[in-house]
Amino acid sequence: MSLFEHVAHPHVAARRLAGPVKIQDQHAAGINGRIALRLTALVGTMQAAYLFTGLALLALPSVLGFNWFPSRTLLIVGWISQTMIQLVMLAVLQLGQNLQAAASDKRSEATYLDAEAVLHEAAEIQRHLQAQDNHLHAQDEAVAGILAQVQQILTQLTPPTGGAP
Repeated sequence: MSLFEHVAHPHVAARRLAGPVKIQDQHAAGINGRIALRLTALVGTMQAAYLFTGLALLALPSVLGFNWFPSRTLLIVGWISQTMIQLVMLAVLQLGQNLQAAASDKRSEATYLDAEAVLHEAAEIQRHLQAQDNHLHAQDEAVAGILAQVQQILTQLTPPTGGAP
């Protein structure tokens, strides 16, 4: 006989099946999305920062008036830094960040649903404890009633003392 019937929150089972949300699971953008995520991850490293710094330093002597490199080299460096990196990578990085933000939103929603499920489970525990308390209280009253009856029977069976023999 069970005093309490546990009702699990529906999110608990769904969460077990779905698992954690990961950025790699964002397939909405297909191959473009995978490329953007990969480039976003690569550009967001110190190695990329060093590479871009080196590229910028290649053009610095020309800006300062020193012409150590042939003008063709400076044109290529300028094109790479101004056109390729600034214009093309801007769109790619924006897509990568949008996909990362979407994954973050899904994680946030999953965390909210997890918290909701935890609150539900805590309420279920409280209901279970209340059912046990009610049952124990009923048992205490039943035992007290039985003890009162036993005391009454013992009183009736015990001969009065203090009378003349």
